[in-house]
Amino acid sequence: MKVTFLGTNGWFDTATGNTVSVLVQTEEYDIIFDAGNGIAKADQYISQEKPVYLFLSHFHIDHIAGLHTLVKFRFHKGLKIYTLPGGCALLATFVNEPFTVPLDKLPFPAQAHELSEGVHQLPFTVECRPLVHPAPCYGYRVEIDGKVIAFCTDTGVCDNAALLARNADLFITECALKPGEESPGWPHLNPQDAIGIAERAHAKRLALVHFGAEVYKTLDERAAVQEEFGKMFPGLIAATDGLTVEI
Repeated sequence: MKVTFLGTNGWFDTATGNTVSVLVQTEEYDIIFDAGNGIAKADQYISQEKPVYLFLSHFHIDHIAGLHTLVKFRFHKGLKIYTLPGGCALLATFVNEPFTVPLDKLPFPAQAHELSEGVHQLPFTVECRPLVHPAPCYGYRVEIDGKVIAFCTDTGVCDNAALLARNADLFITECALKPGEESPGWPHLNPQDAIGIAERAHAKRLALVHFGAEVYKTLDERAAVQEEFGKMFPGLIAATDGLTVEI
């Protein structure tokens, strides 16, 4: 299984990367978490011959802006988009004229579905739980090919993030804030918060994404997080665009 970080920025694109999107390549399916501008690079990594499953955490624009680029793809076995309750109506507004090409006019079959909180049996097992954020937001846990991937962004510290990340082979979460920084009015995580959740969940590896574009202005600042906090959590990855890890 390969996990490729297509976009690792939060809020907006900069020289450090595109807004957030993560690709998980499994034996039978290509799974994508979030559709920030990084999603436009997915065809650099996949054959487009497998079914594609896209899980949207929430509808802040940095997580959906890349939906505008869906028309460039040729997903020969179709695309299924999953979102939290109420998400299909939002998709129908955003992925539609006059903003972009509607889902039903894409050059491949595309369907959107809402998931209730809990565990769902798709062709693989998916668990979704609400996170702590100003807008309704889901975290996801996917069990496939004998591995567990958890994706939790955007969020503050919460029980559901730890629940989804329990014993995960890879826990992907956000690092919008600098070490020690807090944002109680607009919940996000700093490196210590993310590590605390990973340790509580007994996650094997931790990947940080959604680095605040106005906070982490250089990749050297991310590297500093890797160097300092990798000592606290040896499985830590301060992700950058284009990084691929084997799980």
